[in-house]
Amino acid sequence: MPAGSLPVLKIAVLYGADAVYIGGEAFSLRAHAHNFSLEDMKEGVKFAHDHNVRVFVTANILAHNKDLDEAEKYFEELKDVGIDALIISDPGIFMLAKKVLPEVDIHISTQANNTNYGTYNFWHELGASRVVSARELSLAEIKELRSQIPEDMEIESFIHGAMCISYSGRCLLSAYMTGRSGNMGDCTHPCRWKYSVMEETRPGEYMPVYENERGTFIFNSKDLCMVEHIPEMMDAGINSFKVEGRMKTALYVASVARTYRMAIDDCFEDVEKYKSRLDFYKQEISKCTYREYTTAFFFGKPDDTAQIYDANTYVKEWIFLGIAGTEFREKGGAKLYRLEQKNKFCVGDKVEIMKPDGRNIEATVRYMEDEEGAPMESCPHPKQVFYVDLGTDLEEYDIIRSNFAE
Repeated sequence: MPAGSLPVLKIAVLYGADAVYIGGEAFSLRAHAHNFSLEDMKEGVKFAHDHNVRVFVTANILAHNKDLDEAEKYFEELKDVGIDALIISDPGIFMLAKKVLPEVDIHISTQANNTNYGTYNFWHELGASRVVSARELSLAEIKELRSQIPEDMEIESFIHGAMCISYSGRCLLSAYMTGRSGNMGDCTHPCRWKYSVMEETRPGEYMPVYENERGTFIFNSKDLCMVEHIPEMMDAGINSFKVEGRMKTALYVASVARTYRMAIDDCFEDVEKYKSRLDFYKQEISKCTYREYTTAFFFGKPDDTAQIYDANTYVKEWIFLGIAGTEFREKGGAKLYRLEQKNKFCVGDKVEIMKPDGRNIEATVRYMEDEEGAPMESCPHPKQVFYVDLGTDLEEYDIIRSNFAE
């Protein structure tokens, strides 16, 4: 699972991840995620290891000359952090990591265009323990690849999350249009913008690329979702399922991690049990922001149904309200739990309490008060701290969410 900050790492760990991948303050392809200071990284690694979860650090930029000395210094700083692996795409960065951190596993990023078993064998001979497959591979190709590489070489493949319009995520649009390079962790996501065509002799006359008066989002892919195809993913010989999203919220990470955790465990226990719960998994995986879903390249090249042509917005049926901590105060025999507001909600609203163990508990907002104890009818201000009675006990890291439709 991805984690863009220390609080989200803890959520990923508690809601079902076997491993979490994070970015430091340098050499990560998510420059605008919160990312981790060394101190946060150390705390995150300890928390994860205490729960038998591994931590991988991304250093997957495509480096220039000026980056190499700094990368070596950065790897020196990571020596005492206790990370389990580095995720790297650039051969120069790979060699530096081998030199400075010889005891740390190296995983090869999808950015390295890993499309054939020859590439996997190349990285295995250099000492990589895992390669993340290019997103352009089908399950049939991955299965063939598995048969042609050493047993101890692990395959990791994306199972869920946003798709990049460019080959293995190596996009030049952002650098060309804004001067901010996606390959250096500073992408502006121009694939989500609206485009039209302008003929040279008709300046200012914009014509839609697609037959729609509003223009078209021609580069805007649907999100990958393979929750209905876990047996096929296993059969292909994939060792690790990866979720995209280091810029995502705690609600997204919790919803996706918990759903895939349940689905994978059910599949190992009994494939028929897994199949009987597909509707439940699909319902749960949609309780966070998402685009429409696709299976991308796994069953062959995508057709035009894999794109979203009329909008660049997410589907957002559920909203994230807050995360429970341990602090509460008692009033009139009720427990009022401290929350920091993520989105506005009101007294009388119906909410759902999301538990790491898979339970969802329905509740109603009975009462709210501010930090000084004054009653409130709603919490309208972002990051507002308040106390709330939901009529039931809360545990640390319970997530409170609500459905727009209700």
